[in-house]
Amino acid sequence: RCTVDDRVTRVAWLNRSTILYAGNDKWSIDNRVVILSNTKTQYSIKIYNVDVYDEGPYTCSVQTDNHPKTSRVHLIVQVPPQIVNISSDITVNEGSSVTLMCLAFGRPEPTVTWRHLSGKGQGFVSEDEYLEITGITREQSGEYECSAVNDVAVPDVRKVKVTVNYPPYISNAKNTGASVGQKGILQCEASAVPVAEFQWFKEDTSLASGLEGVRIESKGRLSTLTFFNVSEKDYGNYTCVATNKLGNTNASIILYGPGAVHDGGNVASRAAAGLCLWVSSLLARLLLDF
Repeated sequence: RCTVDDRVTRVAWLNRSTILYAGNDKWSIDNRVVILSNTKTQYSIKIYNVDVYDEGPYTCSVQTDNHPKTSRVHLIVQVPPQIVNISSDITVNEGSSVTLMCLAFGRPEPTVTWRHLSGKGQGFVSEDEYLEITGITREQSGEYECSAVNDVAVPDVRKVKVTVNYPPYISNAKNTGASVGQKGILQCEASAVPVAEFQWFKEDTSLASGLEGVRIESKGRLSTLTFFNVSEKDYGNYTCVATNKLGNTNASIILYGPGAVHDGGNVASRAAAGLCLWVSSLLARLLLDF
């Protein structure tokens, strides 16, 4: 807007050195710029669909009693934050180095931040367009959120999924007891990315579903070996092997009968019990001799 009075004889609007309007005559070829008001008190133009290139100085020039006067206004164009380029979802092996990129545009220049969206909540990671992770661990897998913020509008938010491959780790494999004629189930649970494939062995013999009275089921992290009708020959030591493309691991699991000593942790207690029995026997003999 440009305020004028009845002494004004000529008026014009300029953008930098380019004449937009002189009186009611349009000099600009831009259809977005129109004359809004040309009266004895006001000379105003309107710009539709403002672009960042419209930012800059605008000058209202008036002629009064043969003396030119000017009034200047600076147009500041604000732009909401927008993420224009971001890394794609990525899969890496544990121990690798990872760089995530998030480029954003806006006026004022937006602040870019990265957060790790883990099961423990949102963890602040970095305030930069580039996030570098050296020696990534399995705990650092998951979604990473990039947020571009300025004061013009709501933040622009995008996410990148980082998958970390790691070799199998058997987290749960317990010895199990079962009576003859009853059902016995051995379970083997392994964490791995990609998901592990399971194999079961008794001594050096590979077991498979289809053997009489035996079923193997593997789903996700868990594999089960089921005996529908336990017999004496079924008792013993079994090996669960979990494998993916990064490696393999195994665990020993015992199927035992009622009253049997069955876990490795009992080796020490059996040794201690044997020692106590030997000491008691020795003391008894000494007392008898005495």
